[in-house]
Amino acid sequence: MDGNLADRYAGALVAHSKLVVVVLLVLTAVVGAGAVVNETEDAGIGEFETDSEAQAALEYVEATYETDDAVVSQLVVREEGGNVLTRESLLESLAFQQDVYANESVNATIDDDGFVGLENVVATAAFSQGEVDALSERGEELGEREAELEARTEALEDGLDEVRDLQREYEELAATTDEDDPEAETAAAELEADVDAVVAETADAAELDDEQTTEYEAAVSEARELEAASFGIEQATDDPEAVPEYEDLQDALEGVYAAGTAGVLAEEFEELGEAFEDLEAQQEAFEETIEAGPSLDDQIEALEDMDEAAFEDLLADVLDDGTDENATDADVWAGPSDGDDAAEFLSAEYDPGETEAEARITFLFQVDDSGEDDEPEAAYDAQLEVESLFEERFDDGFVFGQGITDAASASAVGDSFAIITPVALVFVLGILAITYRDVVDVLLGLAGIGVVMAWLAGLLGWLEIPTSQLLIAVPFLLIGLSIDYALHVVMRYREARAGTLDVSGDDAAAARASADGGDPADADRAVVRGVRTGMALGIGGVVLALAAATFSTGIGFLSNVVSPLPAIQDFALLSAGGILATFVAFGIFVPALKVEVDGVLENRFGRDRAKPPFGVTPGPINRALGGGVALARRAPLAVVAVALLLAIGGAYGVTGIDTEFNEADFLPEDAPEWAQSLPGPLAPDTYTISDDAEYLADNFQDPDSQAEILIRGDVTDPTTLSAIEDARGDDAVTATEGTIDTRSDGTAAVDGPLTVLEDVAADNETVADGIDARDTTGDGVPDEDLEGLYDLLFEVDEDAAAAVLERTDEGAYESARLVVSVRGDAAAQSVADDVRELAGQLERGTATDGDEAAVSAVATGGPVTTAVVQDALLETLVQAFAVTLVVIAGFLTVLYWVRHRALTLGLVTLAPVVAALAWLLGAMALLDVPFNSETAVITSLAIGLGVDYSIHLGERFVVERERQDGITAALESTITGTGGALLGSAATTAAGFGVLALALAPPLQRFGLVTGLSIIFAFVACLTVLPSLLVLRERVLDRLE
Repeated sequence: MDGNLADRYAGALVAHSKLVVVVLLVLTAVVGAGAVVNETEDAGIGEFETDSEAQAALEYVEATYETDDAVVSQLVVREEGGNVLTRESLLESLAFQQDVYANESVNATIDDDGFVGLENVVATAAFSQGEVDALSERGEELGEREAELEARTEALEDGLDEVRDLQREYEELAATTDEDDPEAETAAAELEADVDAVVAETADAAELDDEQTTEYEAAVSEARELEAASFGIEQATDDPEAVPEYEDLQDALEGVYAAGTAGVLAEEFEELGEAFEDLEAQQEAFEETIEAGPSLDDQIEALEDMDEAAFEDLLADVLDDGTDENATDADVWAGPSDGDDAAEFLSAEYDPGETEAEARITFLFQVDDSGEDDEPEAAYDAQLEVESLFEERFDDGFVFGQGITDAASASAVGDSFAIITPVALVFVLGILAITYRDVVDVLLGLAGIGVVMAWLAGLLGWLEIPTSQLLIAVPFLLIGLSIDYALHVVMRYREARAGTLDVSGDDAAAARASADGGDPADADRAVVRGVRTGMALGIGGVVLALAAATFSTGIGFLSNVVSPLPAIQDFALLSAGGILATFVAFGIFVPALKVEVDGVLENRFGRDRAKPPFGVTPGPINRALGGGVALARRAPLAVVAVALLLAIGGAYGVTGIDTEFNEADFLPEDAPEWAQSLPGPLAPDTYTISDDAEYLADNFQDPDSQAEILIRGDVTDPTTLSAIEDARGDDAVTATEGTIDTRSDGTAAVDGPLTVLEDVAADNETVADGIDARDTTGDGVPDEDLEGLYDLLFEVDEDAAAAVLERTDEGAYESARLVVSVRGDAAAQSVADDVRELAGQLERGTATDGDEAAVSAVATGGPVTTAVVQDALLETLVQAFAVTLVVIAGFLTVLYWVRHRALTLGLVTLAPVVAALAWLLGAMALLDVPFNSETAVITSLAIGLGVDYSIHLGERFVVERERQDGITAALESTITGTGGALLGSAATTAAGFGVLALALAPPLQRFGLVTGLSIIFAFVACLTVLPSLLVLRERVLDRLE
């Protein structure tokens, strides 16, 4: 758009101002409808993902394997200087759990694992101990009864033996005496008496009742008969065993013994058997209860029934015996299992072996029926209800979970805007009032901002961009840019009406005259008095700079579309669309609307709308703005040298900026005292979520302290398991300063197919034999027929196998999964490096004789993908800077060459912007502002806003240089002419962004601080460095000529 085209554009705009206003209002309604037509989703707090090998592997693992996708709430019971391990404290936690289960909406979201905490471990142990004691006591009782019955049975058997002996004595006597012999009669009588005595003694010893005694007497009589018959056969033959009748008699005797012993006590033996069956059933039921976990009622009853001494002993045993030498810090997150270390539920301040602690943690596992791509809203809402119930029970402590952090962040953003909006309005309206000194112009500016915001909301809907905290910056950016554009348009209009702009040029004069409907010969007079003429000249003189600034600023933000992070890509698209909307509003709509409004006010109401431009008339503002010119005239080289040194220092400071990506950076902080004293609706809530997160990180294991390795390829290759074991023991992996946890044997804490095989083999002999049969080297690692071994594992325990192996429906093995336990306090980049080293060692271990590796191993998991995001953020900074710099430099070079044949002016105009960016990065390092999601776009923001100032100043300088005899006069006219608009724009925008530093949400604080600084540095560089560079450029050109 050259000068003639700009003048024709301006003439057409003011000539058809009514039509322009109507068309743009209709167009705004169409674009703004997108906010209603399409609903936008919430991207969540600090939620960033990037397309990468690690992210793809993680998604593959989550879609393929039996991963734990439960929503986890963390409940911390705390008593500083006290003890949270008392029986009363544990019972209070169990009662709280009952409250939670009693809440129907919360109960619907609780997973099968439910609550897992030390209170449950101790109460379950108490319940187990009580049940075991009861079962043991019952077993002992039944054992005593069994022994008693055996003794009674033995007594009955002894009685039968004694009776048989007496019968045999009688038979021997009868065989040697005549039956009529008195001696025989006496012996018979004595026998009967002895038998009766034995029976009586036996019945008494065996504790027989009358009925049992009768049964026993019958057995005794039958035994005597059989004994007598047996004696007769023995007397008749030397080999009674050969007589069939004798064998029958012996068999009959066995039956008599059975009937006379166990048979007599049969009813009692039956009762005892039933009692043992009942005991066995109770034992099985107890085992099932322990496996599923006893009910809360049972747990509470078990603790309440214990005396204090027994409780203390039990607590000491639980805290002592829960240790597994192979357990890792991540084990506790799997829920209740036999290998959990009870001390993992206690804070880092806990001394092992003690029975007192100041804090403990409980986990609540939840599920949600939402789809895979949807947030588990029901579970998140339940977390808020759990938090409310928790606060009713406990004076100290907190509940932490994603739902709670999201709610706190959303509330903090609302509270932040409630606090800063009035402050921002006061600042912005105050500065606008000082700058404009006219209510109508302020209202027109606000109308233009309204159009921009309508377009922004519409674009958000039409483009279906999910909302995120990063996008909160866009409205503030566009408001700042809108104020800048409005000031330049209005101030140029005022300059035109005041007669301080160049009115030379036939085309310009014709445009102005035709705009007012007059003759070109009257143009000079019209420029001072006419509304339309003033706008034609004003907008014609600034529209090119506005268009160039729009393009440059838009490119600055659109360059972020090269970012690998979708959230930043969305930011780039929305910002670029909003910047275009700003040009439409203030390059078309507001000028046309101002023509109509000022025309009505002057023509109908007689109000003079010719106002003086800001910073042009003599005064303190004018003198302050002229300071840059004075420096440029006296010591331009010194100014540039200082700016360069500061830029070098800032560039060096970049190396010290923290690039660690941590969701804790997004958590709101509690309001300062002055904010808490605000009245009524302005008073913010109390926010402890940031402190809670820090306490969790300092005192308890991070639930994300787990990485994974996805193995794909020939996972049944004989070398695979050996390669995994070799990698676990590699010195580079298990180094002391490393981030991967190690087991007691010094190897890396890695769970995979082999550890699952070993766990299953411990309880299954078939799998154990299968491992031994396939271990040809005797090192415990199978090295042949892994496919057959895996098939066996799936047959025995499919769930365990499916957690580490992927098997297709056809039975082929596609991949394997390793779970790596890592230190929770380690930096994500360090974890990623160590896990990648482990994956690389594994992969190289499957390559034999120079062949390619049999498998590929990709490191993934939370810490690894977080490291990838960190790399992507840094990549965003570098790529966006490169793209922005190259495109804007090229554009400005071409622009100034085509318009003014000034090849170097574009680079000179851009140089202060780059210097301001370097200063900003140095300030970030000094202020310890981290480089994360919201500051990742800082290069685009600094260049985009800074180049806007430079273009306005540079374009005005070219015009003034043609009018003025010397460069000093040209610079003074440039600074006083456009510097006022720049000052008003910079002050308003910096104030608008700067008040964000008062926000409760850290992202808003950081963005406000960084943006405010970027605007100040850009403005300072524009008024000091750019004039000095222009002076130096002029001197160089003079020497070359």
